[in-house]
Amino acid sequence: MSKAFQAHRLDVAAFAQQRASLSDQDPLPRYERLASELHRPAPEAVVAWQVHGEQRTAVDGGSRPALHLRVEADLPLTCQRCMGEVRTNVMVDRHFVFVPDEDTAAALDDASEDDVLALAADFNLHALIEDELLLALPLVPRHEQCPEAVQLSVQDADFEAAQEQQAHPFAALAKLKGDKPA
Repeated sequence: MSKAFQAHRLDVAAFAQQRASLSDQDPLPRYERLASELHRPAPEAVVAWQVHGEQRTAVDGGSRPALHLRVEADLPLTCQRCMGEVRTNVMVDRHFVFVPDEDTAAALDDASEDDVLALAADFNLHALIEDELLLALPLVPRHEQCPEAVQLSVQDADFEAAQEQQAHPFAALAKLKGDKPA
């Protein structure tokens, strides 16, 4: 009999043992931390994901429950050059191996190409999806070519000329001093 799996309370061991699969397209606002990184609210945006359960050999040689996660989202981020919106496609394609406890996960994680996580009977797949998307965001999102010209200096070209045209506050004093007979 096949068990119905739920992404918000996933039994990873059973999911991997059955080599089950889940996929969905969630509205982006469901992922609050990710939504807070956007240039603007994007209720129309979706996070498309799919996960497959499998048994995978860990670096310690043991066969462990594992997930293969693929996620894709087209996000409206803020261009750090022009401060306008830049659409950025963010993709994640990762394997996660699960071990019995946090200590084992910490010991194996550094040596493993896959991420190593502690096994839980009610694993929250949505939290993992959000974490992975946040980690995949570009450090400095920007357009290849900004749609409008970007001012790259802090002053205008005629800044010096404007400074010279301003009246100097002590010019009148200097004139009075100069007019005084010695």
